Amino acid sequence: MQLRFKYVFMAAFALAFFPASAALAAPQDDLKSVLDRLNVTAENFHSASAEVEYDSVETDPVPDTDVQKGVFYFERKNDAVNAGVHFDMHNGKPSGKAYTYVGGTFKLFEPGVNQVTTHSGAGKYQSYVILGFGASGKELEAKWDIKYLGAEMLSDGKGMVKTAELELVAKDPAVRKTFSKVTIWVDPERAVSLKQVFTLSATSTWVGKYSNFRINQPLPGDAFSFKTDRKTVYQTQ
Repeated sequence: MQLRFKYVFMAAFALAFFPASAALAAPQDDLKSVLDRLNVTAENFHSASAEVEYDSVETDPVPDTDVQKGVFYFERKNDAVNAGVHFDMHNGKPSGKAYTYVGGTFKLFEPGVNQVTTHSGAGKYQSYVILGFGASGKELEAKWDIKYLGAEMLSDGKGMVKTAELELVAKDPAVRKTFSKVTIWVDPERAVSLKQVFTLSATSTWVGKYSNFRINQPLPGDAFSFKTDRKTVYQTQ
């Protein structure tokens, strides 16, 4: 289950109008307008940072929620994608855990055991890493069957933002075995997601919440790395 969540997280690196009324355009027309707008805004998207909260939620057999908070970094250069998350809190306690995705390689750093775990075959997930961050409408359509669910106003930490709620089902059957669907609340004006919900099973979900975005601003030098020492243990999966 832990490895499964790691890959779901990686897919998320990556991934609010009120409910549509009869006065709005037909759902298909709304979806087209959202995707068309993403095609435009994605062209000018290069990087982003944001405060993030990731919740792993289990409802059965024992209800449990695992909460991690930190800072998310994302960068796109041509066809290359880099992503990183540096956590400072885990279930209310200090944390120094970090994830990075650089050059098609996914790494997890766990300071408690001073270990780096590398998933070298993660490159095939790059199309899912960009989910909701600088992805154009065309890129989303290439990998997902998309349904427009309506509109909702969400807070981005600075104010209320108009987002489109989209339900995504992966076209790749192998991906659908990991999560049956993903729901994102995307801001088409900035090509970023404020919220993502990955449905892993009937009793398990993974939720990402993003706020206080900085778009196309310089990222810190350690955004996609972490500090290790001579005692750090390395393993590959």
